[in-house]
Amino acid sequence: MSKQLKSDIVLTGVTMVWGATFIIVKNAIQTLPVYNFLFIRFLLAFSLLAIIFYKKLKTIDKKTLAVASVIGTMLFLGYAFQTMGLKYTTASKSGFITGFSVVLVPILEAVLLKRKPSKPAILGIVLAFIGLILLTTNIDLSINIGDFLTLLCAFAFGMQIVLIAKYASTLDTYLLATIQIGVVAVLSGIVSLIFEKPFIPTSLDVWSAIIITGVFATAFAYVAQNTMQAYTTATHTALIFALEPVFAAIAAFLIAGEVMSFRAIIGGIFMFAGIVLSELPEKEVSK
Repeated sequence: MSKQLKSDIVLTGVTMVWGATFIIVKNAIQTLPVYNFLFIRFLLAFSLLAIIFYKKLKTIDKKTLAVASVIGTMLFLGYAFQTMGLKYTTASKSGFITGFSVVLVPILEAVLLKRKPSKPAILGIVLAFIGLILLTTNIDLSINIGDFLTLLCAFAFGMQIVLIAKYASTLDTYLLATIQIGVVAVLSGIVSLIFEKPFIPTSLDVWSAIIITGVFATAFAYVAQNTMQAYTTATHTALIFALEPVFAAIAAFLIAGEVMSFRAIIGGIFMFAGIVLSELPEKEVSK
């Protein structure tokens, strides 16, 4: 099996896990404060990775620590905005809007990595923006606060994808992922202490959500992403991540019975088409 194929399979598995956890997180934060939840989730993930990679952590250098801290801050902002947004919007809509980060990747690459977006990428951005409007606005064109917060999360996640693409091939990806997760845990804990009344949950359902998201959607997922992006491009990674809103909508329907409106479904189709088109090679589109 080639490294590219292995990368595709692993990243698709990661995307499926992320999509499925939207509804799990939404249910958990009905009981546990948002940043309290994030703190316990990421602390669990960091503790697990620290035990596994403790020998590597002893040899970490300043560059890896600095880069991982910046990426970890982007990851924190992404999850903070996403989790807070889930309080005010549906899991399926959150999944689709989070998918908009895939369209933002070519723009961020142009600014940060000096790579201009292709014509298909520009057209894809336009289609995705139309879909975003259909998906997130009401008849009076007002935007739900949850949708806006989730859009900010999409920007942060887009930054995280591009930064990993820039550094994954030159730094230890296991350390990169572990420190990122640790930064999210620390920032979540600080914010929780300031704005919330954190507590240790006693509900079995909440702990199930913490374990599922902490182990599979955090520890496993981010080590896999950081490692696999060393063998592929940000564009290819972004295309695979475009499947996340599809998995989110399916999980929301199967677990919670959430049904999107016709207008939202059309918006989602526009968005997904824009996401996929934005990542196609220019020559394929011109045929």
